Amino acid sequence: NSISLFSHKSSKREWKPLEDHSCTDVPWLLLFILFCVGMGFICGFSIATGAAARLLSGYDSYGNICGQKNVKVEGIVNSGLDLTQKKYVFFLDPCNIDIVHQKIKSLALCVSACPRKELKTLADVQKFAETNGSTLCSYELQPSEYTTDPRAAKLCPKYPVPESAPIPFFHRCAPVNISCYAKFAEALITFVSDSSVLHRLISGVMTSKEIIMGLCLLSLVLSMILMVIIRYISRVLVWILTIIVILGSLGGTGVLWWLYAKQRISASAVESQIAKENLQALLIYAISATVFTVILFLIMLIMRKRVALTIALFHVAGKVFIHLPLLVFQPFWTFFVLILFWTYWITVLLFLGTTGNPVPNEEGFVEFRMVGPLKYMWWYHVVGLIWISEFILACQQMTVAGAVVTYYFTREKRNLPFTPILASVNRLVCYHLGTVAKGSFIITLVKIPRMILMYIHTQLKGKENACARCMLKACICCLWCLEKCLTYLNQNAYTATAINSTNFCTSAKDAFVILVENALRVAAINTVGDFMLFLGKVLIVCSTGLAGIMLLNYQRDYTVWVLPLIIVCLFAFLVAHCFLSIYEMVVDVLFLCFAIDTKYNDGSPGREFYMDKVLMEFVENSRKSMKEAGRGGGAEGRELKPMVGADEE
Repeated sequence: NSISLFSHKSSKREWKPLEDHSCTDVPWLLLFILFCVGMGFICGFSIATGAAARLLSGYDSYGNICGQKNVKVEGIVNSGLDLTQKKYVFFLDPCNIDIVHQKIKSLALCVSACPRKELKTLADVQKFAETNGSTLCSYELQPSEYTTDPRAAKLCPKYPVPESAPIPFFHRCAPVNISCYAKFAEALITFVSDSSVLHRLISGVMTSKEIIMGLCLLSLVLSMILMVIIRYISRVLVWILTIIVILGSLGGTGVLWWLYAKQRISASAVESQIAKENLQALLIYAISATVFTVILFLIMLIMRKRVALTIALFHVAGKVFIHLPLLVFQPFWTFFVLILFWTYWITVLLFLGTTGNPVPNEEGFVEFRMVGPLKYMWWYHVVGLIWISEFILACQQMTVAGAVVTYYFTREKRNLPFTPILASVNRLVCYHLGTVAKGSFIITLVKIPRMILMYIHTQLKGKENACARCMLKACICCLWCLEKCLTYLNQNAYTATAINSTNFCTSAKDAFVILVENALRVAAINTVGDFMLFLGKVLIVCSTGLAGIMLLNYQRDYTVWVLPLIIVCLFAFLVAHCFLSIYEMVVDVLFLCFAIDTKYNDGSPGREFYMDKVLMEFVENSRKSMKEAGRGGGAEGRELKPMVGADEE
């Protein structure tokens, strides 16, 4: 007893869920605020140096900003012009794109109007200038000289001049025809040898854009329906989901083979290239679906004994969503905030691309370049992208953890706050932003080296030897694994902070100890639970993909399926992942709360359990199953007795 008492005193931390609230990791919050001030300085510097005006209004090849009076650039002809009436940037050859330097290799001019119809000859360009007052040739040429001056071949646009329209808010004349963009994409996608293939792919997307949008909406609806099913029928969800996925995989595979057989019979009558490509794509889809179905069936056969273990855990998580329905909408708020930040980040990045001092280049035109230490500001900006994005995601994790902790450690569920989510956000803002900043910074420290190595690997592709390539890939893989482990530990550290209001390092250490002590339970719950959530994602993607195949089948003779179907399936997986990741997060938080509850409470008066019967029955069943498999331990020998009335909600 004395040994047990000593061990108890030396290892136990006084956990007081939701009782103590104190500010955590304040220095890290101050550091994060200073970093954000630095990000703001970069934005302000870019605007102050005229980058915002150059980005929004546009500028020509001589350094003049369109739509305003300009200052003369020393040594540059045609600079310092009054272009108040010429508000749009026009490129003489808009499709001549330099992939290496990511810019259009063309003379840029400020014009008063974009050509809204195709101009096939210089005579048409001259007529357009006389009719609309918009001169599309360089400033030193008068419209009357377009067809007579020999310099017109270099100073006038390459004809035929494509129909163009101004880009909203950015005052650039952009070609309306997508063939220009198809050539740009073709240059990026090196594996496409036949340019007509890419053109057909893009036209297939444009032709099927209504179907693509409808299917993306369908995936969103299916994800919402799946969340509703998890809430209300969590006990039978696992078996229903398993059966549906098996039948869906078999049905989808059968439909693909049926469509392939049907089109193969009719292929002899239709000799079009598109029909042959669709037939080949169907064969690839059918074979892939068959292999996938076989692998999925084998995995489910191996894990069938463990499927029952997730039922009780899903039931408890379903109760959380019943009491906290706003959890379902967490991905929307997080995605919305991320979109706002990414929009700001890209805008400032574009500012940085046009900031600096005007410098003549080798062609005699003007480029804006930063000199000295300021030219490295974009590195700071890139670090800001990673850290602040991780900070926003960590805020979501802390918010969810705080709300679920409030639910778990409130004995009488009817005494829950009116909006536990808002209460969790309030605690985050008032006490724990520093902890979130520190946790997200740690992830940033791992991400940056991995991204640098990935960039190096991309740049050296085909140049490095086999040993160097293997070493690079091994380092990238190790950093990726480290990042995933730290992300999981961070999430549990946020839960520990939400419970006991401790700083990040203390919370991470406490959470790590709890997870190690319950390693077998963690393995069982995460393996089976994550697999079932993966099946949910598979169900949504397969359902959306199958609907897409059936709809696109009506356009098989004039639309290439490949790209529209890939876009729809990727979007469906992204939506399903966003929704079900919240459910996975709730399950992880519940388990850590349960592990802390069983470690520091024993059901005796004054130390009653917070959990309900369903969760304890799940763990008891898990313990028995692991003992039968020869993996049970003596540490779980005692029976867990719930507090009377703990499940009465």
